[in-house]
Amino acid sequence: MRSAARLLAVVLVVLFAAPAAFAAAERPLDPAVAPVATRSIERSEAEAIARRIPSVRRALAANPDSYLASERRNGRWSVKAWSGGRSSRQTAEVIIDPATGRVLETWTGFQAAWSMARGYPGAFGRSVNAPWIWVTLCVLFVLPFVDPRRPLRLLHLDLLVLVAFSVSLAFFNNANLGLSVPIVAPLLIYVVVRLAAIGLRRTPRPAAGLPLLVPWRWLAAATFFLIGLRLGLNIVDGNVIDVGYSGVIGADRLAHGRELYGAFPTDNEHGDTYGPLLYLAYVPFELIWPWQGRWDDLPAAHAAAAGFDLACIALLFQLGRRLRGPELGTVLAYAWCAWPFTVYATNSGVNDALPAALILAAVLAAARPGARGALAAAAGLTKFAALPVLPLFATHGLEFRGRLRGLALFAAGVMLTCAIAALLAFAHTDPRTVWDRTLGFQIDRDAPFSVWGLYGGGWKIGQGILQAVVVLFACAVPFLPRRRDVVGLAALAGAILAAVQLVTTYWFYTYLLWFFPLALVALLAGPGVGGLTGRAWGAAARAPARSHPPAGPASSG
Repeated sequence: MRSAARLLAVVLVVLFAAPAAFAAAERPLDPAVAPVATRSIERSEAEAIARRIPSVRRALAANPDSYLASERRNGRWSVKAWSGGRSSRQTAEVIIDPATGRVLETWTGFQAAWSMARGYPGAFGRSVNAPWIWVTLCVLFVLPFVDPRRPLRLLHLDLLVLVAFSVSLAFFNNANLGLSVPIVAPLLIYVVVRLAAIGLRRTPRPAAGLPLLVPWRWLAAATFFLIGLRLGLNIVDGNVIDVGYSGVIGADRLAHGRELYGAFPTDNEHGDTYGPLLYLAYVPFELIWPWQGRWDDLPAAHAAAAGFDLACIALLFQLGRRLRGPELGTVLAYAWCAWPFTVYATNSGVNDALPAALILAAVLAAARPGARGALAAAAGLTKFAALPVLPLFATHGLEFRGRLRGLALFAAGVMLTCAIAALLAFAHTDPRTVWDRTLGFQIDRDAPFSVWGLYGGGWKIGQGILQAVVVLFACAVPFLPRRRDVVGLAALAGAILAAVQLVTTYWFYTYLLWFFPLALVALLAGPGVGGLTGRAWGAAARAPARSHPPAGPASSG
């Protein structure tokens, strides 16, 4: 128990090391919650006030074509400085109280153009960021898997790495991208290397039990509680960011037979940047809770986020049940529910659990090439970052009989999914517009949320080299000696998705959901099909639980 206590102490120290972690630090007030003034200063007065600020003067002096543009938004004056010229970009923003002329906020650099980099309290996830909720979830995620007899077990480090993304989020919540961004890269590198090592190990290590600090049935009860918690938070305190709003708009356009790309409203102009199947997934929810034409509470987005989340929980349970029985299924479902970033995503109304669910379904259908191809392609046609896993899924199981038939069925599944996506995308829009609004926009998109976007310069050269390495890795993995079972498939798919995140310019914390369920399968089922050992606090270990042989459909190939 001393080892368990030490590991718990490490978790708490890591989480509280960041200043004011997850709390609302003293920062400029979010203009979205400002009181509306009863009288107003004029536009020219607001711009004159902005010009007197030294940082704004420097931004304007940096380019002779610079100019100011101002507007009333949420009861306040927003004065923005633009660099001018053909590639004009925002260089500063000043928020002014129209009643008093007092400067409430001043932002320059990337925080001028990116309001999400300003650390506004509750902008993402709302109350999930409260320390007592976040830290409790981190402890619940790590503690059941602590093995006091083997304190240096590699699984302990794996779990701490997954929790350590919280430190980056703490700095992000405090508008400190100078620390939040560089923390992410080494953590992603660890995930890539660890999962690749599991997947490329041709001969799995001897089967070993997964020690649990508590009986697995306790985790089953905790899972239901955590499901209720996340659903309650989503209903009572959740918000919907632009990603979820995009899904609802696209679903409305599909349901009414209108063009999907190139005609989104101005308050979410680039919301049509995703694959067509993402918008299709929102259609059932939008039909029940129709879009009212504005960015309101968006109940369809709340329901969709919860639905995608529940799908991941159900698929993890089913996959674990096939591999090792209900014990492992319960453990995987519990781990998903306890990891705070899954609640963070659901409470932000995003859809990143959707590609994760589709990839999980493809892993579950590993022995059925047609279904595997259709599901893997569907994941890539919701979020394009999932497309690099297609070669891996295409070649899974080809060392067995029926190689050509398996490839043909996989290709047929992929083509069927692509045909549906093409019908949705090109029914009212030409291919050039679809490209410009989706991949064309994403390729040229700049953002300060990765080391490539934050530092720029020579880092861009390194990014290009690493992107080529990731493409080569995704294409070469199918031909490398590797673990051929479902655990190996999940591990390598997770490694590819984490590697893609490592080399992209635009990155956010909800993207972690893409590889997280695959990492759970690789890390918790990776040693082999052994038993789970549950023991009460301080009690001797029980005999291993009944070991279930892997079911045929999930383990062949």
